[in-house]
Amino acid sequence: MAKKLRVCFHDRCFDGTSSAAVFSRFYRERVDPAAEFAYTGLTHQPAGTHLDERIFDGDENVIVDFKYSSSPRLTWWFDHHQSAFLTPEDAEHFRRHRSDTKFYDPTYKSCTKFLADIAQKKFRFDPEPLAELIGWADIIDGAQYESPEAAVRMNVPATQIALVIEASSDDHMTTRLIPELGSKPLAEVAALPFVAGTFRELYRRHENSLDAVRRIAEATNGVVFFDVADFPLEGYNKFIPYFLFPDSYYSVSVSRTAQRIKVAVGTNPWKQPAHEKNLASLCERYGGGGHARVAAISFAPEHLDNARRAACEIAAELRK
Repeated sequence: MAKKLRVCFHDRCFDGTSSAAVFSRFYRERVDPAAEFAYTGLTHQPAGTHLDERIFDGDENVIVDFKYSSSPRLTWWFDHHQSAFLTPEDAEHFRRHRSDTKFYDPTYKSCTKFLADIAQKKFRFDPEPLAELIGWADIIDGAQYESPEAAVRMNVPATQIALVIEASSDDHMTTRLIPELGSKPLAEVAALPFVAGTFRELYRRHENSLDAVRRIAEATNGVVFFDVADFPLEGYNKFIPYFLFPDSYYSVSVSRTAQRIKVAVGTNPWKQPAHEKNLASLCERYGGGGHARVAAISFAPEHLDNARRAACEIAAELRK
């Protein structure tokens, strides 16, 4: 009987989805070509919420681009976030239980590149066939676009796929895309009918979100603040604030989905302040986290007032 792998990945995220694609190809080529893969997308939950260990139902269980779990059922782990450990106990567990299949390095801009490098160095995996995917994951997750226009206009396959991953209402979109990303050039993936059709609809919504942020955002002392929780938006492109307000240093926003309220905090990749704040550390005060230059906090859907209060406090601190 073929070995079953449960691969858990950061859902609604180009880097998370790409990490799952690279891991799957690596595992087939270097570990077990007969393995069968099942995928589960993970999203950040309100502070203190641990993963339900029942998701680890495979012969081997994997997490990529998401927080660590101390479950004995977890076999493989790759992450690059500053806030990779939900509790100090989890961090200590990782340090005490060193493993040849669990890896962490917050200096990487993307988990996809980190995973590919580890697989190449330690397991003799050849990442070259996936170089395009790995390179774009590093650009997108590391906010290394050449300009705000390049990030917002979405006129290349990678950014089109990223919009589909981040904003599609289809809960199975990312799991459908993982095998495609691991086996096809990005232009072919973007041209797949279920991807191209979804992109066209989402781009119309993207233009609506651009207009909404333009109308309501406030830019003061280098910080753009906007609250779209009451707007019919499932998400928005995180580079819109810097496209609209190129002289800003930071952005703080409040948005809503059916599952959570999200406070997002980011740094303008094209205009850094002289004394930059660590946004992951700032969001950790409220139970969130992320990276030094981009971070977020998740609140339960009924805690909109708490989310708005936190966002206002963060914006006020950044404006000082």
